Amino acid sequence: MRGIVTGGIIVLIAMGVGLFWYQGRAEVEAAAPPPSLAELPSTASPDALPSGDPKDMVGPAPPEATELTKEEQRFFRYDRDRNWRISRTEMLATRSDGFRKLDKDGNNLLTFEEWAVATVDKFEVADADGDNELTPREFATTRPKPAKKRKCAC
Repeated sequence: MRGIVTGGIIVLIAMGVGLFWYQGRAEVEAAAPPPSLAELPSTASPDALPSGDPKDMVGPAPPEATELTKEEQRFFRYDRDRNWRISRTEMLATRSDGFRKLDKDGNNLLTFEEWAVATVDKFEVADADGDNELTPREFATTRPKPAKKRKCAC
């Protein structure tokens, strides 16, 4: 019984190898060989290069970039589908706590207004003297708090 099963497996493997060999050979034979120099027109020499002169041709106009504010650029880094809403999956799982803080209405969608209000609030807290400008010392207060390091991983 063992010999019959082994023989059957060997026959199937041999048939598969033969089939792949046959298909590979057929594809090579179907390809046309490149033309020889004798078949080329007499005006075309192998050393001649084609002309790259565009004459009066004009290519398509490049796309125009929209002027986005820095806050909108930051917003769009997270808004992958460009629907002006950042879903929870777009905000990434590692940022879910920050997302919950920004989502004021709790609908699991972050609108641009919710995002902007949080940023304005952060700016106003950092602007200690109220002059609508951040000094280097005031800007340093906006830095994220460092993560607490565990003393021992025992």
